[in-house]
Amino acid sequence: MKKVFYLKTCTTNKRIMSSLNLSGWELREIKSEPVTQKELDEMYRKTKSYEALFSKKSTQIKLRGIDVKSLKEKDFKALILDHYSFLKRPVFITDDAVFAGSDKNNLEKLNEYFLIKN
Repeated sequence: MKKVFYLKTCTTNKRIMSSLNLSGWELREIKSEPVTQKELDEMYRKTKSYEALFSKKSTQIKLRGIDVKSLKEKDFKALILDHYSFLKRPVFITDDAVFAGSDKNNLEKLNEYFLIKN
């Protein structure tokens, strides 16, 4: 399995994705086709954390008055399923790993994966 969940209006997603050879990857735009519970459960099995998949930069946090520090794993899961912007992105899923978000450490691991596997 090789799948990318991304937001087409995000310039950071576009920049990251354009730097990689994504032939053979399934591309999934999350605003038009949100992540399903089954897909989120698969991501969780590989990360062991809904919080690791949660975008703390979502504009919905402020709009909804959410106190992120008080959230539990079940809350992170429910919010991600409720609105596409709560999913950290882009999310690259492989048979044995998930690379979520645009932070430097994650991108280094993602690039390393592409150097080895592609």
